[in-house]
Amino acid sequence: MLTRYKNTFFTTAIFLIGLTTACSDKKPGIEPEKFAITDSLINRLLKDTVQQANRKTDLIFSAKITANEERKAELFPMVSGTVNRVAVRLGDKVSSGQTLATVISTEMAGFDKEVVTADAELKNAKRALQQAEQLYESGLSSAREFEEAKNEFNIKSAELKRASAVLKLNGGSKTGLYTIKSPISGFVIDKNVTNNMQLRSDYSTGLFTIADLSNVWAMINIYESDISKIKAGDEVSLSALSYPDQTFTGKIDKIYNLIDPESKVMNARVTIQNPSFLLKPGMLGTVKVSGSANTDLPLVSARAIIFDDNKNYVLVLDANKKVRVQKVELGSKTADKVFIKNGLEAGDVVISSKQVFLFESLKNQ
Repeated sequence: MLTRYKNTFFTTAIFLIGLTTACSDKKPGIEPEKFAITDSLINRLLKDTVQQANRKTDLIFSAKITANEERKAELFPMVSGTVNRVAVRLGDKVSSGQTLATVISTEMAGFDKEVVTADAELKNAKRALQQAEQLYESGLSSAREFEEAKNEFNIKSAELKRASAVLKLNGGSKTGLYTIKSPISGFVIDKNVTNNMQLRSDYSTGLFTIADLSNVWAMINIYESDISKIKAGDEVSLSALSYPDQTFTGKIDKIYNLIDPESKVMNARVTIQNPSFLLKPGMLGTVKVSGSANTDLPLVSARAIIFDDNKNYVLVLDANKKVRVQKVELGSKTADKVFIKNGLEAGDVVISSKQVFLFESLKNQ
């Protein structure tokens, strides 16, 4: 019995000694290496400088290019008839006075007949006036008869002018064809006529729309929250998807004081010079408007803001190229800018790309 207790005691002692030895041989823990942002990484990141608002801010809106309504002509048929030739296609460039289409028309034949008749009657009235003048000078007719002949001549002369004007207005000629001509130089932006098409004078759809595209309108969509920040005369820069590296400039020249009931936006108009015809009706674009702000707080690009655990942060790059996490308090927002109530000052540089990854790596250090 005693021997068994001794064996147990020795076994326990040996175990404790081994455990103590094992603990004494254990190596101290290695601290994890801290995350560091290298200069090469910083050079590849996008950076934004905090600006002072000075009660001005850049607002971003969508816009649609349209033809200048004041430099556009929509042509309707003036007479009934059958189209026998269409001379242009949609998108063609045309000159003032160029023939767009010709129409065979019985109405036009009637206008031709009126001109011929009025011309013949004027010739008769002229001969009658010459006779009346000779008789009056010879004392063989009264002054009243001479005046009547003059009045008749004037009436027939006016009738010929009227008939000729009607013929010209309707694009007619002595061939009996109704000719549709372009009143301005520009481009065919709409066409609703084909060969052998039957026309009526009460046709309510325009046959052609010609637009001078040397300058165009950009119609801006302004949401209600931004209406107070926009006024006529604000400078605008426009970029189009078709020309990402080119900027078109202009000023707001008209604000339409109506809210669209469906889109809930108000339109503003910018006239943009387009001498190379790069901008075309129907194009979509993005406009940046230098509008007014009700604050002079510093502002920064919204893309630099990091939202985490119901708080807002930015990554500030100091003069020594060290990046630190900075908590900020936000004020009002625009389309792509945020006013900062607290945490940043004008001139601070913030990281605006890969900032979420960097924030996660830095926030617990």
